[in-house]
Amino acid sequence: MGETSPLQFKFMIHGAVGRGDYVKVRGEGKSWILAQVEEIRRSNTAYSIAHMERGCTQTCREWVVADARVIGVPSDGRIRSPATPPRPGEEVYAADERMIAAALGLAKGDMYIGVLKGHDLRVELDANTLVQKHCSVLAKTGSGKSYTAAVILEELLDKGVALLVIDTHGEYGSMRYPNREGDFGRFGVKPKGYNITVYTPANLAVNPRADRPFRFDGLNLSARDIARMLPDDPTNGSVALLYEAIASLRSERESYDLEDIIKQVERSTSKSKWTLIGQLEQLLEMGIFSGEPTRPEELLQRGHASVIDMTGVPQEMQPMIVAKLLTDLFEARKLGRVCPGMVVVEEAHNYIPERGTGKAASTSIIRTIAAEGRKFGMGLMIISQRPARVDKNVLSQCNTQIIMRVTNPNDLKALSKGLEGMSSELEEEIKRLPPGTAMIVSNEIERPIVVNIRPRRSRHGGVSTPIVMIGHPVKGPAPGREPQKGPGLFLRKVLGPRGA
Repeated sequence: MGETSPLQFKFMIHGAVGRGDYVKVRGEGKSWILAQVEEIRRSNTAYSIAHMERGCTQTCREWVVADARVIGVPSDGRIRSPATPPRPGEEVYAADERMIAAALGLAKGDMYIGVLKGHDLRVELDANTLVQKHCSVLAKTGSGKSYTAAVILEELLDKGVALLVIDTHGEYGSMRYPNREGDFGRFGVKPKGYNITVYTPANLAVNPRADRPFRFDGLNLSARDIARMLPDDPTNGSVALLYEAIASLRSERESYDLEDIIKQVERSTSKSKWTLIGQLEQLLEMGIFSGEPTRPEELLQRGHASVIDMTGVPQEMQPMIVAKLLTDLFEARKLGRVCPGMVVVEEAHNYIPERGTGKAASTSIIRTIAAEGRKFGMGLMIISQRPARVDKNVLSQCNTQIIMRVTNPNDLKALSKGLEGMSSELEEEIKRLPPGTAMIVSNEIERPIVVNIRPRRSRHGGVSTPIVMIGHPVKGPAPGREPQKGPGLFLRKVLGPRGA
């Protein structure tokens, strides 16, 4: 009805049609034009305020009109823009799923992510494209980003892809166990566990969930290796002391370790040595350079996920560990010592912060992988609850972006800058996405689509711990009385009555 164009048209609704639904209308000849409903309005121009004031209860005819945005004309596996607009008066029909899949590019993937919202149409992404051209999963807390990321990892593991996961909160080790909850029948999936090994940079006493410790080779470290891992940015004087100490050690012996470097720095007459010694001792106390080193070949294996669980590792040390780990791994990949694979970075805003929001030693190497990883067969997946605080150079390299509910204005603004064709309608859609539903934006898909994410095959490890137990009041000591046992008594003895 009304004026039409090759880009959009309006039509009157006589059936069940909702926002986001796909429709088709005849174009020139026998071709069909596919479009998506963007807005619906209901009006009744004859029923006015005057009718209401007179108490008139007779309703006049209502008009329900939809605004549709043209996607294109599917033809020979491709989609083209219509040369002419649809004619006013043409009937509009619900689009069939085969046409939708062909037009949006959903029929050529091999990774089953979920079903198109409002349909039973499977959404399958291309695994090679997702790995080679990188991926991001962005959402506010509680929207299901880690759950969705694990769905993608399951598909990649089923394809034999090697994965390395930087797991800040210990959520991904549960992937070794089959899932017990989910509508498996509707989505056509079966529970299963995966080949997962959990490493801890701390120790097994601090993180008993881990399978084995993660360690670096502590012999014959270069000054550059050590400077990259120092908790604070080293001064020029500290770096000079490192080079001087290591040069002396190399002239005296064939091998040396971190303790030898500390002793050598102690011999210096420089007043700045004490700051450097304190930083080196912090590295030594952590134990990351002690014991049997973890080889890069062990971390990247086809069809296997190595999870670096940062539980128990001081926050300021985590980016330093990631910096050296990914540098060693990327160098090994460039030399062909490890198989191709994908690096997954959870809580990415901690490891690649946007300029002005913080610094991290790991920023440089993650930027390098984002820019050059495709040439060497190393993909990257970025997961974060704060898109505005993630380095835009890295986000812009992610060809596939999976966006769940985001409401923070700064995060929405960051998404708008990073997504081509981001409109106010899409922004409103993102703000209203329910948990478990994602918007997928990719150069491989003709336009953003909304997907109901399928249930995980493996068990979810990111369930929130309940704080308030409904119906189960917790009985505690009377006001003013000390508890007689439990951790509270221990803390009071160690910290004092006001230490907590």
